[in-house]
Amino acid sequence: MRWDRLPINSTFEKARRKETYKRMAQLVRRRAPVGTLPTLEDVERTVRLFERTYVGIRAIPVASVTGTVGRPDDFDEDFLPRREELRQRWTKIERTYIEGDYPPIVAFKVGGHYFVQDGHHRVAVAKQNDTEMIDAEITELRPRFDIPDDADIGELIELEQHALFMEESGLDVTHPDADIWFTFPNGFVELLELVQVHGHHMMRERGEVIPVEDVARDWYENVYLPTVETIEQEGLNVAFPASTAADLFLWIYQRRRSMFPEFGSMSLEETVKLEKGSPDLKKKG
Repeated sequence: MRWDRLPINSTFEKARRKETYKRMAQLVRRRAPVGTLPTLEDVERTVRLFERTYVGIRAIPVASVTGTVGRPDDFDEDFLPRREELRQRWTKIERTYIEGDYPPIVAFKVGGHYFVQDGHHRVAVAKQNDTEMIDAEITELRPRFDIPDDADIGELIELEQHALFMEESGLDVTHPDADIWFTFPNGFVELLELVQVHGHHMMRERGEVIPVEDVARDWYENVYLPTVETIEQEGLNVAFPASTAADLFLWIYQRRRSMFPEFGSMSLEETVKLEKGSPDLKKKG
C-alpha cells in the first residue's frame, strides 16, 4: 500500500478550523485581523544584526519558533495554516514522520526566538501535536546589545531604539546606566531631537563646537534629571503609574511649548508645578 493511502487522523482540519475561528472572532469583536508570522526581514529592517554565528544542529523548544524567513502568508502567528493548498504537504509530513522524528529544520536565532527558513510544515505539525522539542540547524544573529531570552519582537525593536538613542545622543559614554524608556513608539526619536536642539542652543551661546558627549552630559544632568525629580516630587509619577519617567518628561516638554503664548517662557520644572493642578492633567489621568 502506498504511503499516501495509509489511514491517518490528520490534524490539518483541526488546525484550519482554529485559524478560521480566530478570524471570525476577530471580525465579530471588531479587533485587528489575525496576525501573520513575524519575519526575519522585518526584524533586520529595524534591528541592526551584526554578528552571525553558525551554531550547528541543536534540539530547541517548538514554542520558541515564532517567526519565518520569507514566508509570512502561509501560516498565522500560531503556525495555523492560512491556505487550503497547504494540506497535501501537511499530511505528507504526518504520514512520513508518524513518531515525530522530523529531520532538522533550518532556523535563525535572534534572542530567544527562532525564525524558520526551511521546515515550516514540520513546525506547524509539531505545534499541533504539542511536541516540545524539535531538531534545528541554527545560525545565530546578534545585535550590539544584550537580548533577554524572553524578549518578544516588539521588545527587540525597543532595545534597538534605546541602543541607537544612547549611541547617537552620547549618553552611552557619559551616562551608560541612564534609565530612559518609553511606553509608546518613536519616543526615543523625539527625545534625541530634544538633545540635539539643546546642543544647538549650547553652541550658539558659547560660539563654539561642543562635543556630543558634553552636550549629552549637560542635557541629562541639567535638564532631564531635574525635571524628572520635580515630576516625582509633585507626584505626577504616582498619578500616572503606567507612564515612565521619559514618557512624562516628553509630555511636560510638549505642554510647556503649547502654553508658551499664554504663560511665556517657563522652565520645565515650573511647567510640572503648574500642570499638577491642571484640569487637563486630571482628565489625562
